[in-house]
Amino acid sequence: MSIRNTTIGPEPLARREAVRADPVQRHRRMVEIRAAEERIREFHSSGQAWGTTHCADGQEAVAVGIAAAARPTDQVWIAHRVHGHGLALGCTLESVFAENLGRSTGSVGGIGGSFHLTETAVGLVHSFTIIGAQIAQAVGAAYAMQVQGKDDVCIAQFGDGAVNIGVFHEALNLAKIWNVPAVFVLENNQYAEFTRVDKMTPIEPLAKRGDAYDMPWAVVDGQDVEAVRLAMVDAIELARSGGGPTLLEMETYRYLGHSRSDLAAYRPEGEFDEWQSRDPITQSRNALLEAGLVTESELDAIDAEVASSIEAAAVAALAGPEPETSAMFNNVLAT
Repeated sequence: MSIRNTTIGPEPLARREAVRADPVQRHRRMVEIRAAEERIREFHSSGQAWGTTHCADGQEAVAVGIAAAARPTDQVWIAHRVHGHGLALGCTLESVFAENLGRSTGSVGGIGGSFHLTETAVGLVHSFTIIGAQIAQAVGAAYAMQVQGKDDVCIAQFGDGAVNIGVFHEALNLAKIWNVPAVFVLENNQYAEFTRVDKMTPIEPLAKRGDAYDMPWAVVDGQDVEAVRLAMVDAIELARSGGGPTLLEMETYRYLGHSRSDLAAYRPEGEFDEWQSRDPITQSRNALLEAGLVTESELDAIDAEVASSIEAAAVAALAGPEPETSAMFNNVLAT
C-alpha cells in the first residue's frame, strides 16, 4: 500500500516536537488550528474546495494535548473531524489546505478532501469517516505492536456518538482481553451530529462504560490543554509499560454545527456562551501570562505570525496542481 505522503523534509517532525517540548508552542498550535479551520471554511464557501467540511472550533486543546503527550512513533487513529488533530500532530498547513482544495500536494494527494489526512512520519496513520471504525483498527495495530515486542502505543480518538456503536464495545472488550497498549480518547463535544449527548446515552460520565471491561477511565477537562496532556501522559505510560488500555473522556464543546451546512439552531439558549467563557485558547493565553512564560505583546505577535503563515500556506496550496484523473486508482489493491 502506498498512501501518498507529499510533505518534504523534517518539518512535520519538527512541528510535532515543538508542541511536545514547549507550552508556548502548544498555545501557538491551538491558535493556528482555529485560524486554519476558519480559512478552510472560506475555501468551501467560496467554491474553491468541494464537498462538505467538519470543523472542531473550541476543541483545540484535546488535539494539541494528545500530540504533546504521544511520541511520534506512537500511532494515532482519528475520526473525520480531522483538521485540528492533523495539524496538532505535525501535518503542515499547506498539506492540509491542499487536501481540502483537491490538489496533489495535499496530505493524501488531493483525493481525500476535507475528511482524510495522513502523515506517517509522526504517527498519523489515517482518518476515518465510518463512525467508530478507527477504534477497532487501533486495537489491531496495538496488538501487532505487542506481538512484535515494540513499546509504542496506539491512540484511538472518537466522538461521543461512537460510544453507542457496536464496534466501540467490541474493541474495548478485545483490547482488555489482550491487554493491548492502547489509549481510547472519547472526545465528548456534547453533540453527535444534531443530537445532544444526554438524549442518546443513559449514563454519565460516558467514560464510566470502561467499568464494563475492567478498564481504568477518567474524565478530563478538555478545555485545558495541560490537563489533557498530563492525563494522556499517564495513560500512555501505563500502556507502554504493559499495564493495558485506558479510556479517557475529554469534556469539550463544538462551537459550530456538525458540518458547514448545520447552523446548530437546536442548541439551548446560553449553552454556547457558557462554554465559550472557558475557551481553550483564552485559558491557555491566561495561564501562560500568569506563569510569566510570555508577555501580552509576545502573544499578540504569535497571533500575527499565525495569520501570516495561514495566508502564505493558502497561496501555496492554491498554486498546487490538481491530481491526474488516474489518481483515483491510487491505493486501490487487487489480488
